[in-house]
Amino acid sequence: MNKLIKLDWVMLVPVFLLLFLGLIALWSVSFQDATLDPGNLEKQIVSAIIGLVLMLFFAFYDYRVLSSYSTKLYFAIVFLLFLVIIFGTTVRGHTGWIGVGSFRFQPVEIAKLILIIFLASFFSKKKNQLSIVMRIIASIMLVSIPLFLVLKQPDIGSSVLIVGIWAIMLSVSGISKKNLAVLLLLGMVACSSTWFVLKNYQKERIINFIDPNNDPQGSGYNVIQSMVAVGSGKMVGKGLGQGTQSQLDFLPEKHTDFIFAVIAEELGFFGGALVLALFGVIFWRIKEVARTSRDNFGYLLSVGIVVMIFLQALVNIGMNIGMMPVTGVPLPLLSYGGSSLVITLASIGIVQSVFLRREKTN
Repeated sequence: MNKLIKLDWVMLVPVFLLLFLGLIALWSVSFQDATLDPGNLEKQIVSAIIGLVLMLFFAFYDYRVLSSYSTKLYFAIVFLLFLVIIFGTTVRGHTGWIGVGSFRFQPVEIAKLILIIFLASFFSKKKNQLSIVMRIIASIMLVSIPLFLVLKQPDIGSSVLIVGIWAIMLSVSGISKKNLAVLLLLGMVACSSTWFVLKNYQKERIINFIDPNNDPQGSGYNVIQSMVAVGSGKMVGKGLGQGTQSQLDFLPEKHTDFIFAVIAEELGFFGGALVLALFGVIFWRIKEVARTSRDNFGYLLSVGIVVMIFLQALVNIGMNIGMMPVTGVPLPLLSYGGSSLVITLASIGIVQSVFLRREKTN
């Protein structure tokens, strides 16, 4: 009990509130003709329990030990991502799940966390051993292998997140502004060139992100319905289970990609603002944990995790309000999806471990 009290509850309370809000929203959209279909809700509750257990495990586990396993974890996730390409289950043109029977998980969610651990260990160990140019080249080569396997699924959303995590972790690991500017320029050129390797449906998503009305009954439909749902909630919302867009099935993927639109429609501006405020507190607390960490590995771990959660929230909420293309990125702690929920909670546990072992003077 004494250990539990020492945890950063300013961070954990918003985590629990978002988790609860996500379950309530999932319950709200689980009705079919006034009859509750508990399947997705039950699976999410089980995933939440598993995630909370892992969160506590990692909170009391010395995060510094993870550095010694980082290389093994890296090769393990590369192997797992390779298996996905061969044996993975394909859903709507995306081969991202692997499992046996009814049990399935997304290795890419695990890959994000493992890459954070690996990069934090690599940058902290090689800071005084390799020049900045060699660190950049080596990190690009190491990240490109899992990135290529994720692109093969194809999962553009997760690929963008992986590149974002790598870029920001690199930028805070000691790189100069000049090198950073060159890297950003090269990154912009590389991103522009990816247009030529995108599949047609992925190009359509980008085109309809710019102008959803270009194909209102096709690939632009999701964005249009999501924006209608968010706007129709007004200030206080229509009430739980009363959202017309979500309850009448106008809003597609309402339990996963567009869960924020469900919350905004049923709980209004105040519900959406509450979600943003809770995420804001979490980001602030993880930033403080990074600032007060006792070593560079803990600092980079915390930075990587806050970037992962922040980018996922930014992309998901952005596509719900028509500011980002639809990429299938889940909203942490809120969207239905066991793999994402478990990894997010486990990541929070690692940050808690850094917090518990921070410098005593801070």
